[in-house]
Amino acid sequence: MSIAVLASAEPVLAAGYTGFDQGARTVAAFSARIAYLAMCLTLCWGILTATGWVRRITGHQALRAGHIMLASATIATVIVHAFAIVSLDEQVVVGTQVFIPFLNGYVRHALGIISMDLMVAILITAGMHRFLRYRNWLRFHQTAYVAITLGVVHSWWGAWANGNLQLVWLGGLTVLAPVVALTTVRFLPANVLVKIGLVGDGPATQNQVVKTAPLRVHVDNQRCHRYGFCQSEAPDVFELREDGRLAYRKDPELTRNLDVISAARACPMRAIQLEGRNHHE
Repeated sequence: MSIAVLASAEPVLAAGYTGFDQGARTVAAFSARIAYLAMCLTLCWGILTATGWVRRITGHQALRAGHIMLASATIATVIVHAFAIVSLDEQVVVGTQVFIPFLNGYVRHALGIISMDLMVAILITAGMHRFLRYRNWLRFHQTAYVAITLGVVHSWWGAWANGNLQLVWLGGLTVLAPVVALTTVRFLPANVLVKIGLVGDGPATQNQVVKTAPLRVHVDNQRCHRYGFCQSEAPDVFELREDGRLAYRKDPELTRNLDVISAARACPMRAIQLEGRNHHE
């Protein structure tokens, strides 16, 4: 970079960067911190919504629209961060390197790029559960955990490499703590949660749905909006009739358990409730 050439267009800062470059760095740093916060909030709200914990605590159903808005905000700020990095005069990342990992030789940049690519793919396919088997869609959607993990590593590595770790570690840890806690509780088996004392060994734990045990199906007609997602997952158990009524089998065969559980998860209104039943019933 020629200082003589730049001096005629704009002032050069003491560090050797132009005013534009310093502005791009400020935008990159600010958007990265907002993206980090939005990313953590998106995961937390997604877990609270998917598990129904909000409804159990408050009596109100969590709005999935809030999860989508947070995810959109995360990706928007991530993209702003990426293009701010591309705009830097030092050109650490140029052209297609912002989308394709490892092209510029920096592993920490590659982690962020992979995270961004996964997030964009997940957002684009968010509405495809209408056309795909819910189990298959859910498996892909759960790669968001991988994307967020890579994003966190990229954020902390970048803060360390830029000498900002001492300024952001407290806030970063504070935001990350509920993410780690909720993710851990989300995936730990119920019996493990009981053993370590996070939940009580009460009726709620004993009545957990077991995939290999007979299930009984209940549908709340007040909540059901007849979207038909359950029928697409388990057509031999749920049937949306021409008159708009939903017919379903209360005691499906054991071999249909996975489809029935997928149907319950796919219901956007959480109108399907499952419980175990005795083999003799």
